[in-house]
This record gives sequence, structure tokens and C-alpha cells, in this order.
Amino acid sequence: MNKFTRKNALTWVVAAAIMLAGCSQQGSTPTGATIGHNPNPVQVPKNAIGEAVGYKIIGIDAGAGSMVKTEEVMKLYGLDNWQLVEGSDAAMTAALTRAYEQKQPIIITGWTPHWMFKKLDLKYLQDPKNGFGGAEQIHTIVRKGLKQDHPAAYRFLDAFQWKPADMEAVMVHILDGKKPEEAAAEWVKNNEDKVGKWVEGLAPVQKEKLTIAYVAWDSEIASSHIVKEVLETKLGYEVELSQVQAGPMWAGVAMGDVDGMVAAWLPSTDASYLKKFGDQLEDLGPNLDGTKIGLVVPGYMNIQSIEELK
Repeated sequence: MNKFTRKNALTWVVAAAIMLAGCSQQGSTPTGATIGHNPNPVQVPKNAIGEAVGYKIIGIDAGAGSMVKTEEVMKLYGLDNWQLVEGSDAAMTAALTRAYEQKQPIIITGWTPHWMFKKLDLKYLQDPKNGFGGAEQIHTIVRKGLKQDHPAAYRFLDAFQWKPADMEAVMVHILDGKKPEEAAAEWVKNNEDKVGKWVEGLAPVQKEKLTIAYVAWDSEIASSHIVKEVLETKLGYEVELSQVQAGPMWAGVAMGDVDGMVAAWLPSTDASYLKKFGDQLEDLGPNLDGTKIGLVVPGYMNIQSIEELK
């Protein structure tokens, strides 16, 4: 059975580096992916990838749809001796960045849109059994009764839709040092035509309060701060952003504790939450097309498919 291990991802990276150093002292093999520290890179055979990464896949927070889906995929491909390491988006990207800089092997749970695909040469492992379900969408979900209580906010959230390039632009600005609020304000200022269509015909309110839930993934940090910026500067609302994990986010909207979210990955990743809470909330449809989740590795690794991990 696959088990989550509660280990700090950065600690694992250090341990992996020690392991690789030991491997380099034992010599190298002439075939496989080039990894390790230059100028003396370590050659790892294609069929030894599991040993090279300690049979670990670096994940994010427990309960995230991508983690649940990855567990299912691991069972589907018979990866019974592998572990899915629980952490966070920040810990995962830190581990990935350090491994990438040192040309070390690493396997992560990845998704797009995400800034890491713009900054690093990465690739999805092929999924011939379609365990991850292919392309998805990100949906906007609101509590029941929002349309009656806050019609302007409801209509804006229903109209809110953007493209992966838009989301990635905000993520990259945050990565480069801007606060999420600043990155969102700059994007809104530079995209007045698009924003104007979202709020067209809507009358501003007088500081009515709203709460939007989100998970601490770079993609959802970007979208949630954009929504907050528009609701506040264009429509006069006072918006509180509530950062929670995926399960509480869905439950909060279903129970009416928060007004909505723009972070539901469907139809596959968050399918279990939709099945559990679907009749207690309202799905306003996709706000972004062209998303994807899967297992991701650096481009320098000599592996192409999940099947090669067994």
C-alpha cells in the first residue's frame, strides 16, 4: 500500500544529495541520464531511477486533489514500493529548484499553469493508462444563496474567465518578488479591457463583506488575489481571503462559511469533493481552460513514461 510520509521536502533533498554522492564514489555506468554536480556528473541507468530518487515522489499538501489522484495512479501502475511525500507547494518547488540547479533526479506532482514550466525545462511523464485523466479546467464554485445576497459579486464571479498565460504572468511577478496584492493590482491595471467585460453593467456596492477561500498553490494564490482586487477596486466589496487546504475549502463553501472559490480542478482532480458536496453548492463553470496534472521531471532525466518507474 502507498503511504504518505510526513517529511520535510528540503530535508529529503539533502538526503538525496548524500545518497548520490555515495553513488558517485562507486563509479558510473555508461548509459542513462546525466545527473549530479558538474563538472563530474553522475550517470544513472534508466532502470535505476527509483533508486536514484529513493523511490519517492515529492508532493504537496495532504488532501489536495492532485495528491489523491497521484495515489490512485501509483496503484494503477503498481508502484507499491514508492512513497508519495507530503509537503506543500512551496516545499515542493524549493526541492525541485535545488535538484534542478544541481542536475539531480527528482519526481514531483506537477500541474499547469505554473511558473515552474516557464522558468525550468520540465516534462510530464507519459501516462499511457490515462490515470490522471488528461486536460482539465478550473471552476468557480459559490455557496448557495450568493446570487440573492450579493448579486453583483455573483455576476462577476460568473463572468470571471482568463487564460493560462494570464495566470502565469501573475505567478511569475510574485515569484520575482512582488507581493500577491501588488502583482494582482498591476495585472488588473494592465488588462482593463478584459476586466471591464467581467464587471460590465454592474453597480458598485458599499463595502459589503465577502470571503473567498483558496489553497496555497501558486496558481490559486494568483487567481484568488485577482478576484479580490476586482471585487474591491471595481465593485466596492471588502474581501477576506481565507487560506485553507482543499478539503476545508470545499466544505467551507458547501456549509456557507465562505462565499466562494475559484480553485476547483475538474472533472478529475477534485472529483471526490464535487461528489461529496455537489448538491450543497453552485458550480458556475470554468474560469480557465487547459489545465493538466501529472508526474513531472526535469528535462535532463532519461525517462519518458510512468510505466518506467516500476
